[in-house]
Amino acid sequence: RAPASDLISDFAGLDRPLVLGGGRGPGTLAGSVRRATAAAEPPAAGATTPGAATGPRTLGYRARAHPYARLALDPRFSAFWIGQTLSLFGDRLHQVALGVLVYAATDSPLATGLVFLAATVPNLLLGPVAGTFVDRWDHKKVMVTSDLLRGGLVLTIPFAVAQSVVLVYPIVFLVTTVSIFFRPAKAAVVPRIVQPDDLLAANSATWTGETLADIIGYPLAGIFVAFLGMALPIAFFADAATYLISAVLLFAIAIPPVAREAIDRGGNAFRRFGGELMDGWRYLRGQPALYQNTIISAVAQTSIGATIALTVVYARDWLDPALIPYPGNYAAIETAIGVGNLIGGFAVGAIGSRLRKGPLIVGGMIAMGAGTVLLGLTSNVALALVGATVVGVANLIYIIPTQTLFGEVVPMQLMGRVIAFRSSLVFGAMTGAMAFSGVLAESLGVGLVIAAFGMVTVLAGLLGAVLPAVRDPDGAVRRAAARDAPAQP
Repeated sequence: RAPASDLISDFAGLDRPLVLGGGRGPGTLAGSVRRATAAAEPPAAGATTPGAATGPRTLGYRARAHPYARLALDPRFSAFWIGQTLSLFGDRLHQVALGVLVYAATDSPLATGLVFLAATVPNLLLGPVAGTFVDRWDHKKVMVTSDLLRGGLVLTIPFAVAQSVVLVYPIVFLVTTVSIFFRPAKAAVVPRIVQPDDLLAANSATWTGETLADIIGYPLAGIFVAFLGMALPIAFFADAATYLISAVLLFAIAIPPVAREAIDRGGNAFRRFGGELMDGWRYLRGQPALYQNTIISAVAQTSIGATIALTVVYARDWLDPALIPYPGNYAAIETAIGVGNLIGGFAVGAIGSRLRKGPLIVGGMIAMGAGTVLLGLTSNVALALVGATVVGVANLIYIIPTQTLFGEVVPMQLMGRVIAFRSSLVFGAMTGAMAFSGVLAESLGVGLVIAAFGMVTVLAGLLGAVLPAVRDPDGAVRRAAARDAPAQP
């Protein structure tokens, strides 16, 4: 889970809300992403493959052979990671400056909140549609164009506020809309620029970059915005510059192309588009490992929706202010979640490849729910920080293997549509939980509401432990492949 204040996030994974800048058929890409990546990216001359005999395994050898070390030495992934992480830092600056700018212009909390509401709507309205278009287009061009468009839109925000604050709302809507096109393209690119054995570590490193932006970026953004004073437009110019740098780095990366079927140009265009859109849903629905994971995730992530909506009220009205008074306790909880994300990301990247995905996914859900229950039932700030840290760690333990599963199984030409349908289901459940938890909190104690949603997440994890396709997703994938294989004559 991202910190509740992380409303501007460039989504690198599957279940992280995206607000503002922050794909099978016969004759198409054969088999899994793992085989496609291996075929498209042969080893360089003199390179060795994991497990090959390379002489005595000294400490230096083992260090260089670690997935993180291999990724750091890979110029493509390094450029990709640096560009994305830098733009995430810019987004944190953008978020803080945007809230300050709109609130100063309107003196209205409601008007300020509506900015972020305008930025969430595209996730639900446009996700599957955007994914379908992205699967038709070149992913690298989508990412570069998206960065350039977002940079240009961000540049206009301070000038729009100077004319009328009402103009900010459509601009913010457009920034998130462009980001929705960027997201599935980014998810489809990662498996093609790293070796198959490094995919889990690459996803972990991507999450780690986002978490570093949360932990370091927000405090720095607050200091920078306070220092700027009346010169707030500089913050938006700086964020636009990070998008430009990201676009340049992405443009310089060589990304293997995706084999696609030729699009039938005859017939009704809307019918063709609708057919392509539904191909993503049919693939997701036809893969038990992906579909059951999506349904369980939608239930489990309701606790995140509830905590995003209620953490401020919880910090002000539920926690004992003796140790850390409000609003410092709210900031401390957000930081604890970010630290947990960082720990979980590093842990899964370091040892996750040795463990089965199913236990990680199920255990992560249960632990995330338990941490949320602890968070809701205690009024002690120290225990609340423990619960928040557990939530952050456990969420990454569950999310990274899930993201890796999708990257390994979904064909590249369907990736955008499949992820878009999943995101719509999960984000829809989270949005509903935000509204429902707010209604419940009017009559029940806010801590009890948070704890109740935590129990829902625990139950989702326990249900996942019972479902074979969640408990053993790799086995479910093998069974689905055997089912779909043509019968031998």
